[in-house]
Amino acid sequence: MKIANLEFKNNVFLAPMAGVTDIIFRGICKSMGCGLVYTEMVSAKALQYGSKNTEELLKISKKEAPVAVQIFGSDPLAMAKACEQFNNDEKICIVDINMGCPAPKIVKNGDGSALMKNPKLASEIIKEIKRASSKPVTVKFRKGFDEDNINAVDFAKAMEAAGADAVAVHGRTRKQMYEGKADWEIIRQIKAAVSIPVIGNGDVFTFEDAINLVEKTNCDGIIIARGAQGNPWIFREIGEAFSGKNPVKPTYNEKIDVCINHIQEAVKYFGEEKAVRELRKHIAWYIKGLRNATDIKNKINVQKNSVEVFDILEKYRNELNKVYGIE
Repeated sequence: MKIANLEFKNNVFLAPMAGVTDIIFRGICKSMGCGLVYTEMVSAKALQYGSKNTEELLKISKKEAPVAVQIFGSDPLAMAKACEQFNNDEKICIVDINMGCPAPKIVKNGDGSALMKNPKLASEIIKEIKRASSKPVTVKFRKGFDEDNINAVDFAKAMEAAGADAVAVHGRTRKQMYEGKADWEIIRQIKAAVSIPVIGNGDVFTFEDAINLVEKTNCDGIIIARGAQGNPWIFREIGEAFSGKNPVKPTYNEKIDVCINHIQEAVKYFGEEKAVRELRKHIAWYIKGLRNATDIKNKINVQKNSVEVFDILEKYRNELNKVYGIE
């Protein structure tokens, strides 16, 4: 997988997700074989103003580097200026521009997927960033704004003409948000229409989905979002499948081990209170589908101390060992 002058060990990437793809989770996904991880989406304006929260979002560990930084905004010059600070940062390899976020507060300001309604402005943004950035510039967008405005193919062509080094396409409209079925046909059409790499996104929850997406669209890469929530093993499984091996599903012991490791690392970075609070959703995702998972989730959700959480998880492991006859 190549984007501009960059070459990646594989073509399966972790998509940016607000409140999910923090420094710890990105490192876990990278350890599972993810080819490239993206930061959570950050505001170009906040970057310019030196926001402390934004600085936190842009902390990058050795485990995950180099990463792609995703920014959003709609002022071409302001976005270009914000991107200059990445030029000398070796931990950052790509600047990705968000033109697909469907969140109302983002769209209301003319950012994210709102830019799909204004291809001219979107092109100006890419041109200005390309002038300012020494890193490859990519764009993530959607099928269109709504069913009456399906313009992803022409939009992709415009992004390529403006200088984008690759595009990532989510096969849903902004109006769909995350509902309904992702349209992979639009990804196939874009791949046939442009010469830069096309990364497919939407409804990849298993290694079988990944294989089908590539076969049906001929896309150059895959970027996984919700399919990785609580399941960083999906990167390992896809890698095994693409190399002709039988993918190995994680055991409950592996899942509990990752829960514990995730909390331990989060405590180091974020402190006890924030780590325990933020990890509640991750633990719920990790253990989803396991025996009595709902009861364990409810117990963990009222804890404020990581030691108590560890104790609950170890007792849970022992319960599962007894159920499955493992001493």
